[in-house]
Amino acid sequence: MRIFAALALAAALLPVLPVPAAAAEAGAATVAPVQVTGSPARRFNLIIMGDGYTEPEQAKFRADVDRHLNVMWSIEPFKTYRNYINVYRVDIVSGESGISCDPGLDAPRKVTPLGMGFWGRCNPASVQRLITMDNAAATRYADLVTGTSSGNRQILALGNSGTYGGAGGSYATASGSNSMSALISPHELGHSLGGLQDEYDYYQRGVPGGAYPGAEPSSPHHTLLTEQQLKDQQKKWWRWLGEPSESGGPIGRYEGGLYYTTGVWRPSRHSMMKTLGYYFDQVSREVMVQRITAKTMVIQDATPNQQPVGADRVLWVEPMRPVGHSLTTTWNVDGKDLASHDDALDLRTLGLSPGTHTVTATVSDPTEFVRDPAIRAAITKSRTWTVDTSLTTPPDGAEAAFVSSTPTDRPLGRADVVYVETTHPAATVPEVTWTVDGRPAGAGTDLDLGKLDLRPGTHTLTAALGGQTLNWQIDASRPDTRYELSEPLAAAGDAYVYNGPFSMRLAGEDDRGGYVVSESRMDGDGWFNYFGWPTSSELPWTFSEEGTVIDSLVYGKLPRGRHTIEYRSIDAAGNQGTPKSFTVTTIAPPPACTRTVTGLHQGAIVVADGVTCLDGAQVSGPITVRPGASLVVKGGRIAGTLTAAQPAAVHLLKASLTGALNVSGAKALAIVGADLRGAVLLAGNTAPILSGSTISGALLCTGDRPVDLGVPNKGARSCVRLAAAARGGAYEAVEHGGK
Repeated sequence: MRIFAALALAAALLPVLPVPAAAAEAGAATVAPVQVTGSPARRFNLIIMGDGYTEPEQAKFRADVDRHLNVMWSIEPFKTYRNYINVYRVDIVSGESGISCDPGLDAPRKVTPLGMGFWGRCNPASVQRLITMDNAAATRYADLVTGTSSGNRQILALGNSGTYGGAGGSYATASGSNSMSALISPHELGHSLGGLQDEYDYYQRGVPGGAYPGAEPSSPHHTLLTEQQLKDQQKKWWRWLGEPSESGGPIGRYEGGLYYTTGVWRPSRHSMMKTLGYYFDQVSREVMVQRITAKTMVIQDATPNQQPVGADRVLWVEPMRPVGHSLTTTWNVDGKDLASHDDALDLRTLGLSPGTHTVTATVSDPTEFVRDPAIRAAITKSRTWTVDTSLTTPPDGAEAAFVSSTPTDRPLGRADVVYVETTHPAATVPEVTWTVDGRPAGAGTDLDLGKLDLRPGTHTLTAALGGQTLNWQIDASRPDTRYELSEPLAAAGDAYVYNGPFSMRLAGEDDRGGYVVSESRMDGDGWFNYFGWPTSSELPWTFSEEGTVIDSLVYGKLPRGRHTIEYRSIDAAGNQGTPKSFTVTTIAPPPACTRTVTGLHQGAIVVADGVTCLDGAQVSGPITVRPGASLVVKGGRIAGTLTAAQPAAVHLLKASLTGALNVSGAKALAIVGADLRGAVLLAGNTAPILSGSTISGALLCTGDRPVDLGVPNKGARSCVRLAAAARGGAYEAVEHGGK
């Protein structure tokens, strides 16, 4: 039975740290505990080490680790099972900065402690993005973390590079400071820890993978079966079929994976194992829960059960402690379940009849992340005792005291489940009470902050046991997110209109320090991590109709039309911001110019054929567009009228027109962000657009009504039907004014 105090345990949990020389030599290493939630023997231990970071660059390595971890803690199931994980950083001093063959085979070979390099350590037969290292060297450095072994740890090595790359074999690797690198590491942990396979439909980027030639894959998230066969045979992800995917779209059957383009299927459109930036889908997430929990002990400790115990004592178990929920403890006496779900059971309250009895405590995880009964069984554990009422338990002299707890050195999230563990006197159940800002909040060994509905701000949480207390700061404020878009053609509130590529920048804001993760999602699809642009985190994300090809992958492809973009952030305490949204409508770009007019222009302009563009021009005189010709006006001012009969296209964009506007029979008409001082007549045009414009005169229409794309016009907001206006003589006045 453990009876030592919390400080003693905390000291015991820390590994022995090697002390490097004052002027650290290449290869010198120091172990730094980043997060210690329990004894290494009882936890999953993540060991993060760096390669190619010189002594002056160790601060850069620490910043890279912080960013990688904060992104990981925002991703399930790492977020929920954070308390299952100890994290240790191994600061390794390199004699050279950077890693080998970065970015190409012609780049220098570096001599570094882990020997990391792109192209699989400079192998021409490999692929450029594959970063591998000397695994034996990595093992030697990992062995510096006392209490860890190959069975309870995972190595993640970060290379000092801003180039995209990583690998996920026995050990995971990632570049340290690429804009996407904090997403590479959880993907590679999906390989190394989860045993998950890539869902790419290629191996060499830009080269289609072809048809899958094999039998049913052993991978839990790839199949040859149809959805109906999955259901009928109850195979693979049949339990999740039809569920909205955590990474977007429903769980179903999507072709491509295992580096093949056809003939093999995966569960979701774009999970993390397919596209970096999205979450694990439910199928992969369930596997990751299984692998993380398998490296821990669901029941950390319990009353010893080597021999019968007396009926005059307290039995107890210590379950693991997820961040977002509590494990469930069920007590059973002689085959009958009790109502109590506490972690301790006072046998004296049961009134057991003389003789022997069997008492079992079963600890289960009620997580919604698991549906497979086999995985559910694997994360459920029991302890059984024989209770003999003839035995008397001798006094053990144990005093109630705190032993360990949710770490007190970081802020708690507003919905965290906070826990303490205590000593376990045989004769009493330690009574732990909780207060928030001095007001009673509950009792027991854990407290669900989410049920308290705390007001925004910082609160002090205190757990008290006898004369002892533990204190935490609660960050109950949600982070906010600012968005910044490139200049639109028109805007009103949170609605915008573009006719070409546009950029978006997200910036998470929080009232406390720490790395803030921002996300967005398009039209209800999966939430996507905002990491800036793939080539640089300093550049905004760019959307276009065709997308942008970078290293044979397409980024930012957005079909033409109206889209709702939601955005939010997650702060360092795990608080998720309230999603907000804006709408973007993209329309067809104007046709290419065959003639361009700029500057001052005196007199009339007649567009007889081709595409005439007025680019910021100042025109004094009327403009006439003949049948089949096109006019594109971008900015500037027209002091006159504009008449177009049967034109191919008219685009009037952020321009000013003092005279009347008369457009009839246009195959394409877009008036966006314009200032129209005269009357406007739109007759028989195909799918006309009139958006975000100011109309000072009358607005008359026939045929299709113009649409405002969610950005209303000012002045005459709606069309007066031309037939009705003609009865009052307005039609004639407008037509004469347009000549």
